[in-house]
Amino acid sequence: MTATIAPDALFDFSALAATPLATDPFAHVVVPNFVRPAAVDRIDADWPKIGKPGAFPTSSLTLRGAAGELVASLESPEFCAAVEAKLGMRLAHLPTMITFRDRCRARDGQIHTDSATKVVTVLLYLNKRTGGWQDQGGKLRLLRGPESLDNYAAEIEPVDGTLLIFKCTRDAWHGHASYEGPRHVLQMNWMVDEATKRREEGRHKVSAFLKNMNPFGKSH
Repeated sequence: MTATIAPDALFDFSALAATPLATDPFAHVVVPNFVRPAAVDRIDADWPKIGKPGAFPTSSLTLRGAAGELVASLESPEFCAAVEAKLGMRLAHLPTMITFRDRCRARDGQIHTDSATKVVTVLLYLNKRTGGWQDQGGKLRLLRGPESLDNYAAEIEPVDGTLLIFKCTRDAWHGHASYEGPRHVLQMNWMVDEATKRREEGRHKVSAFLKNMNPFGKSH
């Protein structure tokens, strides 16, 4: 997808550069308001009308306006270079996969690590909430282990263009307390190879249709 505007019109790259990489409980960086406020408004207006839970790859959606600009900016060399610099690793040679999440089910948020097919996870939270996220559930917690949601090093309100980036390591446990309702999250992953990306996109397409029949769920 070709960007129609410069990525720095959407993203505050200086804030990302100025935010130190945290190591507790694993390598990650959180940048509130990484998506500029005016862009959050436009993205909210152009968010794809999905209306159900599950992760929907961009190939299964019709993106318009600011939602398409957001995807193009994430796929830009500028964003890749900024993430490479922050994490100290090469990513430009790897394929990316982007999915949209529109709604959360009460049973989503199970404690998990991202699969070994993923190298780095990027999450952008595009929920507009005056005064922050008022619900007790739905705030992603970065955990020190898989045993409990209460043993966490960071809790992230999923609002107003907050950016989270982390390496997909075996100890990168995360999850959130139960929440049901709209919860707009865009996820991008650098994948291990192109074949894996195509397989995962196909799996997401099937899973999105079957999601309501699944008794368990994961979400970011």
